Amino acid sequence: MNKLLLIIQREYFSRVKKKSFLIMTILGPVLLAGLMVVPVWLAMRDKTDHQVLVLDHSGLFLDKLPNTKQIKFTYGAESIQTAKAKLKDGPFDMIMEIKGDALNDTKTTPVLYYKKQPGISVEQYITNTMENVLFDYRLQGDSIDLTKIDKARRPVELLTLKVTEDGKDEKTNTEINMAIGFACAIAIYFMIFLYGSQVMRGVIEEKSNRIVEVIVSSVKPFQLMLGKIIGVAFVGLTQFILWIVLTLLIQTAVTTVLFKDQLADTVKHNSQMEKVMKNDLSAGINKMDKVESTNEVIELFNNVSNINISKVLMCFAFYFLFGYLLYAALFAAIGSAVDSEADTQQFILPVTIPLIASFIIAQSIVTDPDSSMAQFFSIFPLTSPIVMMVRLPFDVPVWELALSMFCLVIGFLFFTWVAGKIYRTGILMYGKKPTWKELGKWLFYKG
Repeated sequence: MNKLLLIIQREYFSRVKKKSFLIMTILGPVLLAGLMVVPVWLAMRDKTDHQVLVLDHSGLFLDKLPNTKQIKFTYGAESIQTAKAKLKDGPFDMIMEIKGDALNDTKTTPVLYYKKQPGISVEQYITNTMENVLFDYRLQGDSIDLTKIDKARRPVELLTLKVTEDGKDEKTNTEINMAIGFACAIAIYFMIFLYGSQVMRGVIEEKSNRIVEVIVSSVKPFQLMLGKIIGVAFVGLTQFILWIVLTLLIQTAVTTVLFKDQLADTVKHNSQMEKVMKNDLSAGINKMDKVESTNEVIELFNNVSNINISKVLMCFAFYFLFGYLLYAALFAAIGSAVDSEADTQQFILPVTIPLIASFIIAQSIVTDPDSSMAQFFSIFPLTSPIVMMVRLPFDVPVWELALSMFCLVIGFLFFTWVAGKIYRTGILMYGKKPTWKELGKWLFYKG
C-alpha cells in the first residue's frame, strides 16, 4: 500500500508542477468563459444597419414592410437606373425592385441589388414579411375576415407536469434537463480522452526511456499501472475543480462589466413586477411588455431550480470517476503494448469507438428514452458514462440506474484485470509491434 501511495504521489506532483498544467489551468477557464460570454456579447451588440430603397411597381407593399432596428425601408418611384446611382454614392446599401403584378403571380420574385452581401437573416426577414403581406391581400380578395384568422392563430404551449409518488404535480422542463445531461456527458467524454491519453503517453515515455525497468524491480506492474491511473485521476479532478471555480469567477466578473446596463434593467423589471403583483396597476400597467420579458427570465430560473441538482452531481461524479478509471486502464494497456505514440492508432480506434457511438445513440434517446437500445447502452459499461448521463433527465428507474452503476464497477474491475495482464507483459517488450493475436496470448501468461 505504501508503494502504491508513493506512485500516486509521484504521478500527481510530477504533473501538477509542470508549466503546461499551470498554463492550461489558467487558460482553460478563460476559454470556457469566453465561449459562454462572447456569443452573448456579440448577439447583444448593435448589428449592421441596412438602408433599403423599395421600388414597388405593384403598389402592394407601400408602407407595409415594417422597419426593424437593423433594416430601414424607404419607398421610391424612380427607375432602377436612377436608383442604382443612389446605391453607388447615396445612403442606400440595398435596392429592392418588385414587379407590377405581384398579387396575381404564382411566384413573386423581387430583385434585391446590394453593395455588400446581406446576411441570411436579412433575406429571410424580407421574404417572410412580403409573404405575410401577400397572404393578407389574397385573403381579403376572397372576402375572408382577417381578424378571424388572427384569432384562430393561437399558439399552443405544452405544460409538462410530473406526477410524484405522493400525488403532487411537479413542473419539469425537458429541454433544460437534456442540456444539463449533454453538458455532463461532453465533460466526461473530454476528460476521459484528455487524462486517459496522459496515462498512455506516460507509460510510453517511461517504457522508451527504460525507466520502467528500474521501477518494476521494486513494485509489481499492476501496482505501477494502478498508481499511474489514480494519480492522473487526482490531477484531472484538481484541474476540473479549478476550471469550474475559475470559470464561474471570470464569467461573473466579465458579465458584470459587459452587461451592467442589462443587469440594471433586470433589477428594475423585477421591482416593476413586484408592484404589479401588489396591485399597483398605475405603476405597472405601462410596463407590462418589460414585465413579460422578466417573467420569462424568472420562469427559466424556476425551471432550473426544479432540477434535482444533487442527483445530477452525484451521478456525474460517479460516471466521471469510474468511466475514467475504466478507459484509463485500457489506455495504459495500449501504452504498454507499443514503443511509440505513432504505433497506438491500431489499438486506440477500437477503444474510442464506444465513446463516439455513445453520442450517436444519445440522439435516438431524445425521441425514445425508454427503448431497449437506450436501456442496454445505458447499462453497458463502455457506453454507460455517456448514455446514462443523457438519459438521466428522463426519470430513469432507480433499479436501472443502480444496475448501470453496478455493471460499470464490474466492468472497471474486469477491464482493469485485462489491462493488468497486457501491462504486465507488454511493459517490458521492446522492438516488436504486437498484433491482436499476441495481445490475446498475453492474457493467459502465468507468473
